[in-house]
Amino acid sequence: MLTSRSPTSQSSKWNLPVAPEEERSMADAAPVTLRTRKFITNRLLARRQFVVDVLHPGRANVSKDELSEKLAALYKADKGRVVTFGLRTQFGGGRSTGFALIYDDEASQKKFEPRYRLVRSGLATKVDKASRKLRKERKNRSKKARSIHYLSLVDFRGTKKVKASEASKKK
Repeated sequence: MLTSRSPTSQSSKWNLPVAPEEERSMADAAPVTLRTRKFITNRLLARRQFVVDVLHPGRANVSKDELSEKLAALYKADKGRVVTFGLRTQFGGGRSTGFALIYDDEASQKKFEPRYRLVRSGLATKVDKASRKLRKERKNRSKKARSIHYLSLVDFRGTKKVKASEASKKK
């Protein structure tokens, strides 16, 4: 059975003990080991690319920002040129695997990196557009308006409607 503690150390919903602040910060400061494999220097795309294995026992995962800092220090590069993505935590925790790129310069990063990743890193701005549902509704309304206009010009057999005054002029 759980013993009651002070209200500050209790979880509000389930009455479970919560780790003190010191323990939480210690978990965040737990050692992280980086290992890289399949390292390729890609001269055509002006970057270095590799698979990165992150060992983080005692932690749920490691942030991309922290990984970028560690990789930049490891490979003597600018933190802004390091791009990490595709990180997956192994079942059971303690180990994650992902992909990392280190660009030689900002120009090549802007040239070869997909736009959504440039937006994530702050090198491009996100294009604001209407939601997908709204765009589809607009499209269907315009199709409906076109079909109503078409039906006013054509009868049910698909032949063009002719007014009575125009039919008498043809004779």
